[in-house]
Amino acid sequence: MNFSFEVLKTDPTGARRGRLTTPHGAIETPFFLPVGTQAAVKGLRNEALEELDAEIILANTYHLYLRPGHELIRKLGGLHKFMSWPRAVLTDSGGYQVFSLSELRKITDEGVRFRSHLDGSEHLLTPEKAAEIQLALGSDIAMVLDECIETPTPREKAEAALKRTTEWARRARVYFQECARRNGDLCQWQFGIVQGATFADLRRESARQLLELDFPGYAVGGLAVGEPHETTCQMTAEVTELLPKDRPRYLMGVGRPEQIADYVALGIDMMDCVLPTRAARHACLYTSEGRILIKNARYAQDQRAIDPQCTCSACRRYSRAYLRHLFAAGELTAAILATHHNVHFYLDIMRRIREAIEFGNLANFSSEMHARYAEGPA
Repeated sequence: MNFSFEVLKTDPTGARRGRLTTPHGAIETPFFLPVGTQAAVKGLRNEALEELDAEIILANTYHLYLRPGHELIRKLGGLHKFMSWPRAVLTDSGGYQVFSLSELRKITDEGVRFRSHLDGSEHLLTPEKAAEIQLALGSDIAMVLDECIETPTPREKAEAALKRTTEWARRARVYFQECARRNGDLCQWQFGIVQGATFADLRRESARQLLELDFPGYAVGGLAVGEPHETTCQMTAEVTELLPKDRPRYLMGVGRPEQIADYVALGIDMMDCVLPTRAARHACLYTSEGRILIKNARYAQDQRAIDPQCTCSACRRYSRAYLRHLFAAGELTAAILATHHNVHFYLDIMRRIREAIEFGNLANFSSEMHARYAEGPA
């Protein structure tokens, strides 16, 4: 199947430096996945992503199921061919999107019945269906359907969601393994998702239950949805202590630049977040000097690069004054250049984190990032 994961080095903090190999290439860990919700990272061509050396991106099961449809993508050769992306792809299960559509869905033990945000049509997403869709898409890594709940939440609700998440994971695993028996080895890894809200004992119990299902990788879900950063770290630590050391660990939906090293220090190997692309579209740039709100008048005559320390093509060529002008004029190019820089910045953070782990220096790198971003945006 051409899948493997190996830990090459560990840092005194507990951080891991490794390599995840997929049928579409090897990925150096820890890594960050740019989010390509609808089979496209907003504002970037795939050529730009290759220039930025993105080794894997994330696509959204919910959105691709509704439009253009997983069967059409299967017919057209799978997601990699459809979007002309030769490197690795991870697809989420749609669980978070269902969580965010609270007015349009109903959750039962069977699955999630929801109305499309596009045309109001009714659909039933079950654990088996989520696995079927992702097999049709042909992603390298597929997530099981889980129940994501809001924070804070009553313990009773968290317990019920944990129970349902485990049962859904079992059903998804059975379906996936049955498909493998019928069709031979599948070119896909299926990951389980640990839930449990902000209750440490529930997080540990969720992890223990999922370990019995023997997934090749595990994710920590349902965090970074409103709880303090310290709580996110605490819950993540509860889980990573129990997860197998020889399998990749994925913290979903994080995080701000200064937080990334904190998660890596807890033993996380992979993470994703819409923040670099979303912030870019709103004229917020992440730089070696901290956050910059480029629309501010102070940049109208600033001829310096977006980030003088950055080597991305946007910083090598364009000034802050020019980028501010593009945003003021409503030019599409503004979001494209800002996105290019922000994605480069995040991927470069991961490169520097990997380098820091090699030298056993992650704690110092983390302290520097926190100090840099302690002040608000300029």
